[in-house]
Amino acid sequence: MSEGISGTDVLFVLLGAILVFAMHAGFAFLEVGTVRRKNQVNALVKILTDFAISTVCYFFVGYAIAYGIDFLVNAAVLSGEVEAEGYIFASNGYDLVKFFFLLTFAAAIPAIISGGIAERAKFWTQLMATAVLTALIYPFFEGLVWNGNFGLQEMMEATFGAGFHDFAGSIVVHAVGGWVALGAVLLLGPRRGRYTKDGKVIGIPPSNIPFLALGSWILCIGWFGFNVMSAQTIGGISGLVAVNSLMAMVGGIITALVVGRNDPGFVHNGALAGLVAVCAGSDIMHPVGALVTGGIAGALFVAAFTFCQNRLRIDDVLGVWPLHGLCGLWGGIAAGIFGLESLGGLGGVSFASQLAGSLAGCVYALLAGFVVYGLLKLTLGIRLSGEEEFEGADLSIHKIGAYPEEDLR
Repeated sequence: MSEGISGTDVLFVLLGAILVFAMHAGFAFLEVGTVRRKNQVNALVKILTDFAISTVCYFFVGYAIAYGIDFLVNAAVLSGEVEAEGYIFASNGYDLVKFFFLLTFAAAIPAIISGGIAERAKFWTQLMATAVLTALIYPFFEGLVWNGNFGLQEMMEATFGAGFHDFAGSIVVHAVGGWVALGAVLLLGPRRGRYTKDGKVIGIPPSNIPFLALGSWILCIGWFGFNVMSAQTIGGISGLVAVNSLMAMVGGIITALVVGRNDPGFVHNGALAGLVAVCAGSDIMHPVGALVTGGIAGALFVAAFTFCQNRLRIDDVLGVWPLHGLCGLWGGIAAGIFGLESLGGLGGVSFASQLAGSLAGCVYALLAGFVVYGLLKLTLGIRLSGEEEFEGADLSIHKIGAYPEEDLR
């Protein structure tokens, strides 16, 4: 019976890992549909290679930093068939699929950043940033929140009456990715021709709305693995998480539709804004609270994206700071509001703890973004030359465009 339960849990977590891995195709097509045609190949290659670098760095370094576990023992120990001194792994390779699942979260950090720095970032220096982020920066914060490293959660509980609650990563994944991206975008500067010297904003429309929509749909579907399977065992699965994710998603769609005045880019990103925001409290909110959380996130994204691009003149191509950074921050705080029993939630959270933990995560990520990309900028450079940017990342980096036959004409 124990072997059967273990095997079921392995399958459950593996399916979750596969669903979140599939979300990276969503990140890719969301970027492909948003950037200009001369940068579409770069978007596809960047997301895939970022995932490969993330896997290696998280396997050998990052997972050990977050959870104090390494995999440098023989396969019999890893699969749980035998025990070795200092190493105890669950049967049927459960710990290995758990690593796979959590890796897909770690790899989301560079996938998020990719959209903000699109069309002008150097390829190889971005891969170096990915290595540092997934080996050191992200796992350190992940371990603080999800493994209780350095007694952070105990301190939060002693101070505010409850630990910091982030069930599926509104802060740990999305806010961290979004605020690191903000640092990178500010250091890179805007794309050439995006803003004139007299302050005029030059619009750069998406290259392919169907691809953008496809990316959003893939992300939405995978998100139910992202949230629901964060339980990590079949016994811990909750339909509440699924319905809350659904309600937050549709809330984001509706408000983005209204506030964004039918703009298809806002509508499809509104769904993602709602899902980002509900991650933290999806296991404790009432569905109505999740609907409100997602609705506020959808409106927040539209307003913040417009303000960021037009008033602050920050050329965040896909709006990853408004989407993941700000909506993630809102989601962490919202868990401390709509998770309260007085508002129909399951309780066990503190607004003060959620506010403090959410703000701390954002500050940490922003500083990390400035440090990592600042050092790379000083040493190797992080931006394509003017000629390379004009030609496009596809031809200047990969020597082939998205439509090679057209290049021969």
